[in-house]
Amino acid sequence: MFKFIKRNRNNDDKEIIELDYDRMPKHIAIIMDGNGRWAKERGLPRMMGHREGMKTIKKILDRSAHLGVKYLTLYAFSTENWNRPKDEVNALMNLIIEFAQKEGENLHKNNVKFNTIGDISKLPSNSLKAIKDLKELTKNNEGIVLNIALNYGGRNEIVYATKKICEKVCKGDINIEDINENLMSMNLYTKGMPDPDLIIRPSGEQRLSNYLLWQSAYSEFWYSNIKWPDFSERNLEKAIYDYQNRDRRFGKVKQ
Repeated sequence: MFKFIKRNRNNDDKEIIELDYDRMPKHIAIIMDGNGRWAKERGLPRMMGHREGMKTIKKILDRSAHLGVKYLTLYAFSTENWNRPKDEVNALMNLIIEFAQKEGENLHKNNVKFNTIGDISKLPSNSLKAIKDLKELTKNNEGIVLNIALNYGGRNEIVYATKKICEKVCKGDINIEDINENLMSMNLYTKGMPDPDLIIRPSGEQRLSNYLLWQSAYSEFWYSNIKWPDFSERNLEKAIYDYQNRDRRFGKVKQ
């Protein structure tokens, strides 16, 4: 049985989107792109764009949870982002603390489980503490899982998993013959999570940028010219609608 959500729109957007709750993507990943350019277009400091982007996280998280999405993974800070100007990097690290402190209780109240992927050990100690405190606060929650990718790189993750597997082989815990795709998946940062069904990239760029390289093998991609601070619940619904109307064959031939 199909269940649909219909939303009324104002005069400049009368289109009604019908979403099938029974075919909702379990895992949505988003590359939160365009914050700096959004700010530049308005004559604002780049950090204002990142701050507006943080507000967008709350809107998209709330809507995703309402729609029944189980995992929302957001690309916040890549391994390459350390090469940005020092002032911007420091401001982003402080923004992590601000998000954890301001939104922590709200996430907990709404049954959100907070998680990170990436090598967070390289983050400043105060940012790391804020992250660990938020994880501890929400660890028993059973609602949507919010994954924030921090100091994350897809290639780095594959190397990380390979090293873990090699250690197990050297210790005699496993044999080389035991190495397969499932074992690799179980040693990634996303261990125990389904691969993303849908990867969204706003801001007009059309590349993965070292994001979830292993996990995205059969993900559906959705691009938009809208910069992340302007990305709305409506845009999320359009992406999901497009996803639900694609033919996902996973390399097979449709019967």
